[in-house]
This record gives sequence, structure tokens and C-alpha cells, in this order.
Amino acid sequence: MREVFLPESLSEVHDLLERVPDAALFAGGTDLLVAMDEGLRNPPALVGLERVAELAAIEERGDALFLGAAVTHARLLASPPVVRELPILCRALAVLGSPQVRHMGTLGGNVVTASPGADSLPPLYVLHAEVELATRSSRRRLPIADFVLGPGKTALAPGEVLVGLHVPKPGGFSVSHHEKVGRRRALACAVASLAALLDLEADGTVRRARLAFGSVGPTVVAVPAVEEALAGRRLDRDLLASLAPDVERAVSPIDDVRASAAYRRVVAGLLLERLALAAPSA
Repeated sequence: MREVFLPESLSEVHDLLERVPDAALFAGGTDLLVAMDEGLRNPPALVGLERVAELAAIEERGDALFLGAAVTHARLLASPPVVRELPILCRALAVLGSPQVRHMGTLGGNVVTASPGADSLPPLYVLHAEVELATRSSRRRLPIADFVLGPGKTALAPGEVLVGLHVPKPGGFSVSHHEKVGRRRALACAVASLAALLDLEADGTVRRARLAFGSVGPTVVAVPAVEEALAGRRLDRDLLASLAPDVERAVSPIDDVRASAAYRRVVAGLLLERLALAAPSA
């Protein structure tokens, strides 16, 4: 019989991890429970995090928002400060799974699962989010890009718990864009996705650009060369089309049941071109 624990504090979570080091932490369990049902995971015990108040917090902290690891996607989508300050994250979460999944699944779970197609990751990359990790005696923060190391692999050390994410408010960006391509219009895993923040002059000239592509590599793919090439130039379809081959060369997708690597490359380039539709003066 597998034991299930429902601690009410981080201290209790650490007590349990010391008692059962291989216990699986979960909140909504939308990934873990499926993996267990398919025989891919068989943890000796489960530790539910829903009752730990610190992990369920949504707080404005100066120029950033703190989003607790156990906050559900539905709560984020209903949170006024998240909707106001982080529309790019909301756009991604709005197309994550189904309403049932959004009401059970959590931001921390989506991040820790570290799937190449995780819907929250490209927005969190362009927002320069940092994760907060806690042991019993210490805490540390890491940029999201340093935390997610590969498919299903993160920088979580033994005994560490993801407390939440610190997400800077993206001031100065006039375009906040997210687009996801899947095999159907809803309940779809991403074939490819793009999150983009653009700081534009009145005439459409790009001051700054941040781009992050999902589901086209083992982790989120940033393309600094394209970001730099956009700076100082007027955003239009011709410019974006000229840079699409650079995106196609930068990504490293795989063949799987949803799409071929070649198709994913083409879609990534087209997503960059479609960024023109999001810019009012393009």
C-alpha cells in the first residue's frame, strides 16, 4: 500500500523527504498520476503540496510577481495582477490542456516536469523568470533557463522543493505574443510554439526583442542572433521572412508521433513570420 501525505508546511515536507527520500511530490498530479497509471513511475509514497500556504501564494513584490509552485493554471488566469502584468503567460496557460487540467494542474508542476512542449516555459523564458528552491536550511534562486536542463531533467538537488517563481514585470514591451501550433485546436500538445516580447518605436522599429521557441528542442530554444538582427530595424513581414531560416537552423526538433523534425523546423520559421500579425504597425 502506497502512503499519501498532505503536509501543511514546508518544514513538514522536508520531514517527509528525510523519512522517504524517494517520495514523489505533487500538487495537481496531472502528469505524475498519468505516468504512474502507465507504469512509468512507481514512487514509494506521495506527498501532496496543496495545503502548503507558501506554495499557493500569488503576490506582487515590487517590480516582480511571486507565483507559488502549487498555484493552479486556472487561479493564475483569474488573478488580476497576473492578467494585468503577465498577459503573455496568460495566453499560454489559456491553451494548456482542458478546463479540468487547468483547474488541477499547477505552474510548478508544469515547470518541474520539464517537458520540451510545456506551455508555460517559453513565456517564462522571455519574462526572465527565476525559480526559488528550498531545502530545510537554505534557499537559492536560478534563472529558468538554468533550471530546466533537458526533457524531464532539472537542477533540483536532493531534498530541494520548488517554492515558486519570481517573474519580473515586463515593462516597456508594447507587444506580448504567444502562439502555439498543435494537431488540433484544443487539448493539443505543441508541435511548436513561440513566445515573444517586443519593444517597438512608434514607427515599428524594434528597440528590444525577446524570443523563445517551445517543442523544437530538448529545452526552450532562444535565438539571440535573431533578436539582435531585429534590433534597430522596422518590423515587417519581409524582415521576419528573411530571418526565418536562422530560426530553422537554430532549433533541434525530433520526430515523434505528433510531427516530424522537418515539419517542426518549418513551423518554427513560420511562427516567426507570423509575429508580424501581432505588431500593430507591421
